Formats: sequence, C-alpha cells, structure tokens
Amino acid sequence: MNRFIRTLKNIWSIEELRSKIITTLLLVLVYRVGTGIPLPGIDPTKINTDTAKSGPLGLIDAFAGGAFSHASIFALGIMPYISASIFMQLMTILVPQMQKIQKEGDSGRKKINQWTRYLTVIITAVQAGAYVAYLKQVNAQALLPAFSSLFPFSTTIVLTAGTLFVMWLGEKITDKGLGNGISLIIMVGILARLPQSIIQEWTAKSNRGGGGILIMIIELAILIAIIMGLIVLVQGVRKVPVQYAKQIVGNKQFGGARQFLPLKVNGAGVMPIIFAQAIMFLPTLVSYTNFENKTGIARIFGDPRDAWHMVIYAVIVIAFTFLYTALIFNPKQIADDLKRNNGFVPGVKPGQPTADYIGAIMDRITLPGAVLLAVVGILPGFAQRLDVTQGFSTFFGGTSLLIMVGVILDTLQQIETQLLMRQYDGLMKGGRIQGRQAAQATI
Repeated sequence: MNRFIRTLKNIWSIEELRSKIITTLLLVLVYRVGTGIPLPGIDPTKINTDTAKSGPLGLIDAFAGGAFSHASIFALGIMPYISASIFMQLMTILVPQMQKIQKEGDSGRKKINQWTRYLTVIITAVQAGAYVAYLKQVNAQALLPAFSSLFPFSTTIVLTAGTLFVMWLGEKITDKGLGNGISLIIMVGILARLPQSIIQEWTAKSNRGGGGILIMIIELAILIAIIMGLIVLVQGVRKVPVQYAKQIVGNKQFGGARQFLPLKVNGAGVMPIIFAQAIMFLPTLVSYTNFENKTGIARIFGDPRDAWHMVIYAVIVIAFTFLYTALIFNPKQIADDLKRNNGFVPGVKPGQPTADYIGAIMDRITLPGAVLLAVVGILPGFAQRLDVTQGFSTFFGGTSLLIMVGVILDTLQQIETQLLMRQYDGLMKGGRIQGRQAAQATI
C-alpha cells in the first residue's frame, strides 16, 4: 500500500504527466456534461429509456454513455467515426491503391484521416435520420408539437455536429492528454453505466434476502476472475526467438543479440466481436420490441440468452478472428524485414521458410485465442440465463469488457513508460513491463 501511495506521488510530481492527466479529465468532463444535454424539441421528462437499453440498441447506448437512450446531443457518440475508421482500415488492407497511399508516410496518413472524417459526416447524417425515425416511433410523446416541423432537420444538424465535436475531443485527448482519446471516450461511456447496473443488481438480489446478497458477492468474484482472465488474453504473446548477425563497423560491434518476436494470441483485438454483433443485430433492427415478444429468426439473432444465438455468434467470432488476423498479419513482410536487418530465426532458413514458420505458429496460437474470444463474447448471455440483470450482465464479457480492459492496460502502460523514463518505480513490476515493451519493439 505504501508503494502504491508513493507511486501516485511520483506520478503527480512529474509536471508533464500531471498536465496530461488534468487535460484528459477536463476533456472527459466536457464529454460527460454534453451527454446530459437533450436535443432541441425534446421533453427529457417524457423519454422512454428502457427500449434503448436492451437488444441491439443497448450496445450503441453503452458506447454513448447513456446519451442514446436519453436523446442527448451526443446520442450517436463516437460510433459513426468508429464505423468510418473500420471501413477505411479494411480498404487500406484490401485496395492496393489505398495501401500505396498509406505507405506515403505522414502525408498518406493525413489523406486517409481526412477521408475518414468526410465519411464520418456522411455516416452520421444517415444514422441521424434513422435516429429521428426511431424517436418518432418510440418516444413520440416526448416530442414538442410546436417544434415538430423543424425537428428532423435540426436533429440531423445537431447530432452530426455532436459527433464531430466528440471526435475532436478524442483527438485532443490523444494529442494533449493521456492514452488514446477515442478509446477513452468509449470506455468512459461504458463505465458510466456500471454504478447504476451494480445498484440495480444489488437491489434485485437484496429483495431475495440473505441468499440473494450471497449470490451478488459470488457474481462480483466471478466478474473479477473474468477480468483477470481477459487481461491474460489481451496481454498473451508467443515469443519467437530471433538472432541478429554481428556487424563490425570501425571499432564497434553491432547486432549479435538474441531477441524475441512477440506474436499476440489475440491479434484481432475487439474487431471479431464488433463484427459478430453487427451481423447478429441486422435481423433485429426492424423491431424495437422486447425479445420475449419475438419468435423464430428474430429471437435467435436478437436474444443473447438463446442457445442457437450463442452457437452462431461463437462461430462468427472464430471465423472472423482468423479472417481479420490473416488480413492484418503478414508473415512474408516480417520475414523480409528480418532478412533486411540481418535477423533470422534459429534453425530456420531466411526468406520464405521463415514466413511459413511464423505463419504456422500464428495459425496455432490464433485458434485458442479465437475460441477464448468467442467465450468472452457469449458470457453476457450466460450471465442473463443465470438471472443476472441485463445491465450488469454486459460487464461479464463482450465488447464492453474487452474495451475497458484494453484501454485501462494501454493507459497504465503509458504512465508506466513515463515513470520508468524518469527512473521511478512503476505501477506494475518494472522488469516485466520493460521486458514486454522491449519485445514488442523488436520488429
């Protein structure tokens, strides 16, 4: 405990780090204030928030920190920008012309970023129109009659401006603050629902008496165990030994050191779960009713508690994990980079044999990673089947938990780097962190 307090003092004593933390907190506070401002022409006291907190809209509301269900000016949050970024990322992988632009350096990245912003405006405008239709269908009683003629136009403008402002906040956090701004905004939106979800679960269990409270304690213990397991999945790597040939330049010797090439067990990150959720949501978007009133295909694709839903969902996650890993991971390029830098895998010939060797290892570690990712994806459905309230069950797995764990680990590692650069003790054990960062910087 004393070491932890001393570390916090060290963090606050570094002026640059202190400035980054304060900037991040202030920008996040601006975002949270904005999520509480209702759209023009809406009576916030008459909004039905229950519909948007369940089913396919629940994920959007979670990412928006509750702004979607409360008809806020930030109702669409950062999701249009995420959609545009994913699309542009896939295009840079699939389209050769986009790959050439990306390899142009800073100028190429600026072009792609600018196109991403333009695409964000288009996606936001389309989603804003759909959101207006949703409000008219579900929350017609909350619309002010005097404002009805201007409501579609004003809402589209305000929501588009709101998303662009949130995107700007994320970029400012990345530039001036701590961590990845877009990811932090998503995480804050998800965490904003955690206290209310815990209170709802506690209330539901307390009504059952002493046994219910014991079940609540067990649920919290299971949640902690899941988070610890997810940390292992996110951080897990297979280290491939790499040897660099010795080079003598003048009187100095370079190379000759044995290092490691880290291959991530979960190289696809959260993308397979996002893709699987998008696929599963499509058949259910035509209806905003509860899943209990649905049958057949709508229930299978829309109800996370359904057994067939879990099976189909898991298969999609596993398949897309292999697909996305194959798109973003290029063993041939890694083998060429090793050969260019006089590096080689001991016992394996340089060139194509090295590429085949690395590719085979990646295939072997991707399978358990994909299976574990699929398990994480269906855990909220299992939690609901075990009578965990819907709001609290979303924190037992899925996109929400993956993003939370990933962002927190990334932010902690950035703080760790700042401390180690100034020869302070880190938040975690310094040796392991330094070793992992050195391994990740090998190639």
